[in-house]
Amino acid sequence: MKSKLLTFILVLSLVANAYFILFELAPVEGEQVQKMQAEINSLETENKRLEMQIVQDNQSLQSYASQLDYYREKIYELQNVSQICPVSMEGSATLQGPAVFHKIQTEQNGPFIRQSVSEEGALINISVEIQPGKGRVLVQTRPLMGMVFQDAANTAVFLAENKTGKQLSSSDVIFSITADQEIPGVDGPSAGALMTLLTISAINGTELNDSITLTGTIDYEGAVGVIGGVFEKAQAAKAGGKTLFLIPRENSELVTYKFVKRNIGVFQVIERIPEFVDAEEYIEENVGIDVEYVDTIDDILKYEM
Repeated sequence: MKSKLLTFILVLSLVANAYFILFELAPVEGEQVQKMQAEINSLETENKRLEMQIVQDNQSLQSYASQLDYYREKIYELQNVSQICPVSMEGSATLQGPAVFHKIQTEQNGPFIRQSVSEEGALINISVEIQPGKGRVLVQTRPLMGMVFQDAANTAVFLAENKTGKQLSSSDVIFSITADQEIPGVDGPSAGALMTLLTISAINGTELNDSITLTGTIDYEGAVGVIGGVFEKAQAAKAGGKTLFLIPRENSELVTYKFVKRNIGVFQVIERIPEFVDAEEYIEENVGIDVEYVDTIDDILKYEM
């Protein structure tokens, strides 16, 4: 009798669970799937829009760079004709800067091939050389990398001229970016602040502290802007022996993730929950390198000059 009762209770429990899964969870899961699909469609649409915007921006940057080179050439010609051409300058400076690249890993499990993409940091060598010329701003990378540096280089030279009061219309400024390996997908604008620092150092003939590195975009007003991959860049800086890492204040909030387990009926779901932490505290604790926030190129100059 007792075994029959236990059997009945077991069957009843199985039926209850089956009912709960089929009639209670199904609508919820269906709604979740529809919601997730809608979000995916929205993200795909936004991604296409951003891709088109990037193409348009790159075309605009190329156009502006060509116009800038044209006007520099004209200024050089006019100064020669009027014989008021500024004295050409010479100088150089170099510093390692952090970059983030995408690493693709391929795993094969039987007939199936799975690819995963991760972000890793690396230090690249960035240098500038100023020599007599025609006011050109040139960028060379070795090996060829997926970098867009020309606009950042033009901005760096413009800002360096304003900060030092020296004109480079009779000099050529050559930026060289080298790495030990091919680093695809590195964004050039994030090196803008560092390139500005290098140019000012080359003009003034000052030495830079190679135990410090930095990252951040730069605009024509000298403001240092937000970048991506700040944690990976901090890891690269630490691995390269740097002791101080300067980052934009706009990167002061860092997103980390924790995994939370949640039970739904007989199923267990693991959720990835984002958390916002202070970047300086988090990097110093987890990477072991000192971090300071900067807002402008003047803030950077306080540490380096």
